[in-house]
Order: sequence, then C-alpha cells, then structure tokens
Amino acid sequence: MKTDFEKPKSMRGKIVFFFWYNFPRFVLLGMAVLIVMLFYTISDKKAAIQAEQEAAIKQERPPVNTVVMQALPTTISNRLNLPGSIEAWTYLDLTSKIAGTVEEVLVNEGDMVKKDDILLKIDSDDYRIALERAQAAYKLAKADYERDKSVYSKGVIPPAELEARETGMQTAKADLDNAQLRYERCQVKAPIDGVVRRLNAKTGMFLGVGDPIGEILQLDRVKAVIGIPESDVTAVRKLSEVAVEIKALGEYLASGKIHFISSSPETLARLYRLELELDNPGHTILPGMFVRADIVKQSSKEALAIPFYSIISRNDEQYIFVENDGVVEKRDVKTGIMEGWMIEILEGLDPGEHVVVEGHRDVEDGRKVQVVKVITDPGEYSL
Repeated sequence: MKTDFEKPKSMRGKIVFFFWYNFPRFVLLGMAVLIVMLFYTISDKKAAIQAEQEAAIKQERPPVNTVVMQALPTTISNRLNLPGSIEAWTYLDLTSKIAGTVEEVLVNEGDMVKKDDILLKIDSDDYRIALERAQAAYKLAKADYERDKSVYSKGVIPPAELEARETGMQTAKADLDNAQLRYERCQVKAPIDGVVRRLNAKTGMFLGVGDPIGEILQLDRVKAVIGIPESDVTAVRKLSEVAVEIKALGEYLASGKIHFISSSPETLARLYRLELELDNPGHTILPGMFVRADIVKQSSKEALAIPFYSIISRNDEQYIFVENDGVVEKRDVKTGIMEGWMIEILEGLDPGEHVVVEGHRDVEDGRKVQVVKVITDPGEYSL
C-alpha cells in the first residue's frame, strides 16, 4: 500500500520538513568533519610527542667533545707557487773582429770585469804598420789638396782637378780611420760590466775574423724565469712584482719586477715565459739556481678563513657547526678563495664566533658539546 505524503504549505512546516528529510545527510557530513578534525589533532599530538622524545634523547646523550676555532679577520690570498730558474741578465758572446795571433790574455774565467777593461791583446805589428802607411797617405793627400786649393783661387787649375784632389784626400782619411780602428781592435775590451764565464782564446792562438773569444755574463741584475700556465696568464699580467725564494741561498727571499711575459707558449706543456728582474749587486744569485715564485693572483683582507675540512658537503649543501654556550648550530655557508688548507667564508659566519673544527661530524643541529680546546690559529691544532 502506497502512502503519499502531503508537503506542508506553511513556512514553518516547510523548514521542519527540510531538516527532517535531510537529517541523515547532515549526520554523515558532521561525522566526516569530526573524523578530519580528529586526524589532524592526532597528527599534531604525534609530532609534539616525537619532538619531545627527540629533545629528551638529546638531553640524555652525553655532550660530544669538540675543538673549536675562533673566527678572526685575517688576510687570505689565491696563490700560485711555481718553480723556475735563474738566468744571467745578458749572455754576451765575444768574437774576434780582426785576424791575428793572441799575444797576451789578461783575464781568467770567473774574473769580474768593467766596461772597456782589456781582456786580451792581438799581435799589432801588421796593423801598426798599416796605420802608419795610412797616416802618411792622408798627410800627402791633404797637402796636395791644400796646395791646389790655393792655386785654384788664382784660376790656374780647373774645378775638376780640385774636386779630384778633395776626393783623394777624403778617401785617404777613410783609409786612415779604418786603419786606426783595426789597430785599436788589437786590444779586445769588455763591452759591458760582467763576469767572464768562458774564455776560448789562449796565448799564441791564431784568431780569424768571427772566431769565438769568450763569453761575459751580466750579473748586476738577473732574471728569474718562470713557466706560467695559460689559464693564469691574464691574472699575472695585472701584477707588477712577484716574490721569489731561492733555497740554495738559505731560503733567500726577494721581490722581482715583472720584465717580460711571452705572447705565445714556449713549451709543449703550453707554459708562457715570465721573466722577473732581480737586483744582484753582490752577485750572490748565480745562473742556474732554482727558485720558487709566489704569485698572488687575488687577495682578500679582513676575511674570515677556516680550515676547509671543517666544512661538511652533503648533496648540494655546504655547512658548518658554530658553538655557542655549549650547543652547536648548523650554518649554511658560502665560500670564497682558498689558500693552503684555509678557505674564506663569505656568508654564514660572523667575526668572533666559534667554528667546530674537530668533532663536527659527530654532532647535529642543537646538540650539546663539550669544548676541550679553543684555538685562534689552525697551526695550534694538529689533526
């Protein structure tokens, strides 16, 4: 039997009918909201309980023994330390400009000489005779020219004859100058101040034109020659001086002025030749000595630098641990230039703070630690 419900016609009846008809739906909706609220309440409670448990565990664990370093402003540099060698400033090979027999050698190998010092003498008799002959010829040609010049003024001889006399005198003068020069070259003189490195000529030896006499080195200043990798040429070009160390002289330190950088590599290793000028008044620096060049490419003053091993790198993170009142804090850092085993910290560290340099891999953020030593210089502590 089917029963038909007649909907109420009054407003109150309609409202009562609506709520009564949809009551089951409202109950279901309320229960769903209640379940969601209970789920979030339980999750929050669980997170709070877990945090309390972790905090309790941290409190229960004994503090980790650590060594910390106080970060103080310092200077850090990006350096190159490259090997090289010493070369004489000038290698001067001496050759004979005339032919003749060596009459006397006045120096020995290793002697210091000054410019225009006589090194050796070549037999000069033939050149002296030639000089005297040239002097006489010039004297005669000059006298003939002077005589004809006085006669020419009276119109006795033609101009062509006077010009021939003048040309003859000039030729005789040139022959005289040549004879004088060749005679002077019988004494071989030092062209520069330096050291006699090699002496080929011996007394009694006949020398032809172009034959080697010896070699002189200029040592009042010397070159430190360094090979520069192509990746560093641009940085080196900006410098004016480079510090060098010569261990053969008891770790002698000097400052060399940049004299020359080659425009192309000179070795198969693609190294560019760098020449440094070093003053050497006492000639203590000798060619062939090995040197180390300390090339500062970039320098940062008042920088905060810490040992690079105190930085932990995981995934894409770089961080350190900073100790404050016995508790460590994790800090993300940004690094700069590196020198030796020290690295510059650009962001994430303030002056005076204590960086954990030993024990930092056994702690986590918020962990209690026991500081067994505070250092300011990494050299005070050895791992």
